[in-house]
Amino acid sequence: MITDRASPSLLRKASWISFWIGVLMLIVKMTAWWQTRSSAILSDAAESVVHVAAVAFVVYSLRLSQKPPDEDHPYGHAKISFFSAGFEGGLISFAGIFIIVKAVAQWNSGHQPHDLELGSALIALSLLINGWLGWYLLQLGKKNDSLILESNGMHVLVDAWTSLGVLVGLLLTWLTDWVWLDPLCAIFVALHILRNGARLLWRSANGLMDRADPAVKAEVMACLDESTSRFGITWHHLRHRHLGEGHWVDFHLVFDDETSVKEAHDMATQIERSVRAKLGQGTTVTSHLEPAEDHERVHGHAPGEREP
Repeated sequence: MITDRASPSLLRKASWISFWIGVLMLIVKMTAWWQTRSSAILSDAAESVVHVAAVAFVVYSLRLSQKPPDEDHPYGHAKISFFSAGFEGGLISFAGIFIIVKAVAQWNSGHQPHDLELGSALIALSLLINGWLGWYLLQLGKKNDSLILESNGMHVLVDAWTSLGVLVGLLLTWLTDWVWLDPLCAIFVALHILRNGARLLWRSANGLMDRADPAVKAEVMACLDESTSRFGITWHHLRHRHLGEGHWVDFHLVFDDETSVKEAHDMATQIERSVRAKLGQGTTVTSHLEPAEDHERVHGHAPGEREP
């Protein structure tokens, strides 16, 4: 079995950076809302409240996911990543609904925001900071195959897009004095937020149900075909799943009856390393070694014939 994992300290540092910047952005947006009483800015601030709560759960989830396997959790704790993604997706969706409710209420009341110049400047500042942070977290999450950080980065980018939409609405309201543009902008932002929340919930559900990724399967199959043909052996019974921070892959290898255990193990180890190199860090690869003799009777198919 071959396994490799990302740097825990780097991932934890990134999660804490996200948390404290989230707190700072919440203060900035609440200040902007207090000065303007804008429905759009309130919607942005509400999304930031959700973001801070979600990142607090991310910090806990990341710490738990990096705990080594124990007697109660022999496969480790990485599945918490999917709970974290689902938690963020649920909070994002809740924020979207809250924003729509508040925007409709402002539209009906005809409330007009004020001091939009200061509010716009503060929202622009939060847009720049969150845009950079979201990009950083998303790239780091993809590089280390960490669903927790990737989901958090997506959430921060949602926050940045929210700020951009709010900023456009504020500028248009300021230039035209059309007060209905403020709540209308908030509603469009909320719909975008709901879309991203639904995506996170879908990914969470797929991960918890161990839904197979066709792209990963194609990569592993190509790698196994190339590696086994090089050694003149066959493979079958491929299974794979996403752990939240990497992949777990297992398969069977079929050897000639004359192959010694040592030779078979050496070949299997090289094949496992090839698969891990293909999928990247955080991948666990396990192979089951089998002799060709009596293989069809045991498995119900000829050696090298793959089960559906």
